[in-house]
Amino acid sequence: MPNIKPISDLRNYTAVINEVAYGNRVYLTKNGHGQCAIIDMKELDELDKQKALYQLMCKLNDAEDSIRRHGTISADDLEAELVCCEDD
Repeated sequence: MPNIKPISDLRNYTAVINEVAYGNRVYLTKNGHGQCAIIDMKELDELDKQKALYQLMCKLNDAEDSIRRHGTISADDLEAELVCCEDD
């Protein structure tokens, strides 16, 4: 069950922070609407890793789609392209 508290409870900051644990976020409301959440740092790190992995997978899927639609170039063509770019 979500742990939802009014933002005014932050007056007693220590009590609110003591309720935060891995998997137990504290959601703060202002005038009855969600304002922010307090989350355990380990959980935040895991969420950041999952987000980065998702973004990487999206890029890889885009690259695979591009290969299917446009094909690839040979290693010689790639080398020539890279050499050409170094001269600029």
